[in-house]
Amino acid sequence: MDDVYSIRTFRLDDKDRLLAQANNSRVSAYLLDAFPFPYTEQDADAWLAIAIDQSPKTLFVITENDQLIGGTGFYPKNDVYHLSAEIGYWLGETYWGKGIASKTVHTLVNYIFTNTHLIRLFAGVFSNNPASARVLEKNGFVREGYLRKSIIKRNEILDEVRYGLLRQDWMDAFEKA
Repeated sequence: MDDVYSIRTFRLDDKDRLLAQANNSRVSAYLLDAFPFPYTEQDADAWLAIAIDQSPKTLFVITENDQLIGGTGFYPKNDVYHLSAEIGYWLGETYWGKGIASKTVHTLVNYIFTNTHLIRLFAGVFSNNPASARVLEKNGFVREGYLRKSIIKRNEILDEVRYGLLRQDWMDAFEKA
């Protein structure tokens, strides 16, 4: 049977899989410090409480055959940036390199541009994570900037590469496909 990858909302029964996939130093190495390592039961409980109760839904589980293998979401901005949102995604290490992140970003972007008023999406990538940059580029994101020495992760100072995607560019590409 072929594996089926998709996104869905979080459920309480995701806790064990969330702990198993998120409690990995290699996974957290490319994420904000808000994604802790070690990833504890308390972290999972706190995250699930936020993700399950949120409205509207902006945080999703990446699944393989309906089982959690990672997470994704978008974070709408406010004030003068209220038509923009930052996206993010992560996968358990055993799922890296299989094209799942690219498919997830495609699904997420399509969801956002179909169901929200947002016109611009963006993402920041640590300079030591070229695989994540490729995921964004495969989905039409354009490198918009390079923020020198703007990140410190595990005592290493890194650059951040900023990518952006406009609704119109996505729609133009989607209509041609």
